[in-house]
Amino acid sequence: MTQQEAPQISWICKKFEELTPFEVYQFLWLRNEVFVVEQNCVFQDADYKDQHCHHLMGFIKENQLAVYARIVPPGLSYNEMAIGRVVANPQCRSKGLGKALMQKAIQTCYDLYGAGDIKIGAQCYLKKFYTSFGFAQSSDVYLEDNIEHIEMILSAPK
Repeated sequence: MTQQEAPQISWICKKFEELTPFEVYQFLWLRNEVFVVEQNCVFQDADYKDQHCHHLMGFIKENQLAVYARIVPPGLSYNEMAIGRVVANPQCRSKGLGKALMQKAIQTCYDLYGAGDIKIGAQCYLKKFYTSFGFAQSSDVYLEDNIEHIEMILSAPK
């Protein structure tokens, strides 16, 4: 399958209390698979923010979680609304799903919270990816869990 032949994605976005135990398990498994195991980074993923966020999940073929992002309300992580824990299933990469996820996450932020600025804490190696959506670096490089990060802002649409 080439990048142009992205599989059909079934999107679900729910508040934490609306999630099924199966959905919670799937996104926690995926976040741990990538952020802890693949990136070899021991950190506490469960940060007591999930309960206050919306969870955007993109499923392909028979309930396989392909992509996930946490939609964070203004005032929880930053003054602005935010997108966090952006992750793609390793088995589903290079198919355009990450781009589809970010487009959907940005639109979901606007749908939920209005047309304000969106902030992210991005791993430095993904700066070009996020810049392609209009995000601009807004901080110096900092270490988070031993990985270089930067804060980035997508300015509100005019």
